[in-house]
Amino acid sequence: MLKFYHVGDVHLGAAPDAGQPWSEERGKEIWESFRSLLERADREGVDLLLLSGDLFHRQPLKRELRELNYLFASMKRTQVVFIAGNHDYLKQDSCYREFQWNENVHFLSEPTCQRYVFPKLGVSVYGFSYHQRELEESLCDGLQPKKDGNFSILLAHGGDARHIPMDFKKLEASGFDYIALGHIHKPRVIAKNIAYGGALEPIDRDDTGPHGFLSGHYDGRRLEIALVPWAKREYIPLKLTVEPETTDYQVRAWVRDQIIRLGNQNLYRICL
Repeated sequence: MLKFYHVGDVHLGAAPDAGQPWSEERGKEIWESFRSLLERADREGVDLLLLSGDLFHRQPLKRELRELNYLFASMKRTQVVFIAGNHDYLKQDSCYREFQWNENVHFLSEPTCQRYVFPKLGVSVYGFSYHQRELEESLCDGLQPKKDGNFSILLAHGGDARHIPMDFKKLEASGFDYIALGHIHKPRVIAKNIAYGGALEPIDRDDTGPHGFLSGHYDGRRLEIALVPWAKREYIPLKLTVEPETTDYQVRAWVRDQIIRLGNQNLYRICL
């Protein structure tokens, strides 16, 4: 039985809603959310942690990489595989380039497709990283796994015109057993073997709906993936139609009732 977590856009270092009183706290929560996820992966004995790009919201600092590496190293069984996306792409002076990761961390840092094989797991993971902010070529077209008998996984980041356009029909027929995508912040299953993990935490007010990570199981015959809600907060838009006779107290009572119903930990945008 292979057990893996597919995590999309974590965006460590982001400060959501800059200028708002809660912005700094949300930045810390993104780190804490990821830390607690790694703790869960270790506790559940997850074999693979797949990170499909934009682990950082911008170029990572060396001290941030040290903190992250410590967290990765604390996992006793889990192997980590990740790529860089358009937000944390490998600039010439990127701290990614010289950093020495713990032995359980595997960074597919090249601009062309690499393969890392886990013989004990019977898994081969493929992927490549951004070396510039935008990639307008369909770089996933034509990629195929080697016929080595392993369960094959492709890590990729993109799906729009400026960030690796993707033909999902071609991807589905490419031969990979699972394709773990990043870049789109809403979790979405494209096909039985293709999915966007979505953002672990919502990054701005457009990231509405549930966020979390995908938990995958493969028993040698069948692949199953499921969304695990994980975000500490959601952005929730509320709309209320008011009439000339609507009173302020009515509006306040309605807003209060909605927040009680949906949760006072969330962030609300109220439109009257």
